[in-house]
Amino acid sequence: MAQPQTDGFLDRTDAGQQLAQALSSLRGQHPLILAIPRGGVPIGRIVADRLDGEFDVVLVRKIGAPGNPEYAIGAIDETGAVLRSGHADFFDVDDDYIKREAAEQLATIRARRQSYSLGHAAIDPAGRIAVVVDDGLATGATMRAALLAVRARKPARLVCAVPVASPRGLQSVADVVDDLVCLSAPDHFRAVGQFYANFPAVDDSEVIRLLVRSPSESPAPVLSEDVRIPVDGLLLDGHLQVPQGAHGLVIFTHGSGSNRRSPRNRLVADAMHAKGLATLLFDLLVEDEASDLSARFDIPRLTARLDAAIRWAAHHSRTQSLPIGLFGASTGAAAALVLAARYPMAIKAVVSRGGRPDLAGHGALAQVQAPTLLIVGGADHEVIALNRSALLVLPCHAELVLVPNATHLFEEEGAIERVAALATSWFVQWMPDQSRDVTAGVP
Repeated sequence: MAQPQTDGFLDRTDAGQQLAQALSSLRGQHPLILAIPRGGVPIGRIVADRLDGEFDVVLVRKIGAPGNPEYAIGAIDETGAVLRSGHADFFDVDDDYIKREAAEQLATIRARRQSYSLGHAAIDPAGRIAVVVDDGLATGATMRAALLAVRARKPARLVCAVPVASPRGLQSVADVVDDLVCLSAPDHFRAVGQFYANFPAVDDSEVIRLLVRSPSESPAPVLSEDVRIPVDGLLLDGHLQVPQGAHGLVIFTHGSGSNRRSPRNRLVADAMHAKGLATLLFDLLVEDEASDLSARFDIPRLTARLDAAIRWAAHHSRTQSLPIGLFGASTGAAAALVLAARYPMAIKAVVSRGGRPDLAGHGALAQVQAPTLLIVGGADHEVIALNRSALLVLPCHAELVLVPNATHLFEEEGAIERVAALATSWFVQWMPDQSRDVTAGVP
């Protein structure tokens, strides 16, 4: 389908709206829109919404040239198939270089599938109209790899759709598709970003947010409320967020030196809201206590504070009917496991992020009945050993998942987003989508 030339786009939203208009003939045919992350996802979300289609990502990664990783000399897809472009010869790379780069990119692909899809398999394009979308084509190597991967799944019709492309990029994919939709293919093409007035980077948290949204719907409204939890003659500040139609509550217990404002925990909480889970983040310690290093590792004190939060939630008007899960980080994970052992009927699931389950004690671990997920950074070797030991003691359904290359705080690119996906999937799986007796297991 030929489309008129355009001088450029304001941003990806503008490009997505124009691309959706060019594809309007597909409305009513429930197409599967497959975006190439990350830049293609905001555009693909708009196209899927406008066409009443289904939305997913197709995961491929470019293999960059030596010294210039942004210049694609090949690509790899989810199956591990490597497409080597003619540009590889120009850089005189050998097979060992391609193998090393391909292995690294495949590991990234697999981690992203787990993160982006919240543990669910990719949507099968077999027998469907599949539209592969990106924010632009330069060499076309990544798009060609994506198209070949989708073509292998036998769609009824395969469409490549991009706002802008180099003529060479279009030529590189033309033989793979049934239809090619491009709004602009200027001869003076240098880079995709030159055709956008605003072209910010797209991060993994934005990709997850756009993927978990229901097609053609805005995210469900989330009621936010600052709360205060009484305990030991003190008032602990907290933040309660309850999405419309919530079917579960996850109470967060942060680690040493953190508080309710933790950006990592807030990102995880946002992913849970999108799946209908309410969250409570609260300060385990008041300001004076938080400055005392010994208090941060005082597990009985942290446990008592979490106990107070559970009791508070069990009687709060907005959460009293919701089943409870616990998400603990570092030392907070120990408190979560102690409480799971104490209230086996009330605590439905536990997730530990970089946790110290050893601090809960052997006796408590041996009594935990709630399904428990232990998430540890793949580079956090000391904590990995502690969690493996705990796994041998836990009598419940328990799993240990390592996030590749992540350290204790999960500060690496995409690491905390994968934690968010794993934790959300775990709570959705193990917390029943139904109300509970407000007195079930909580005094």
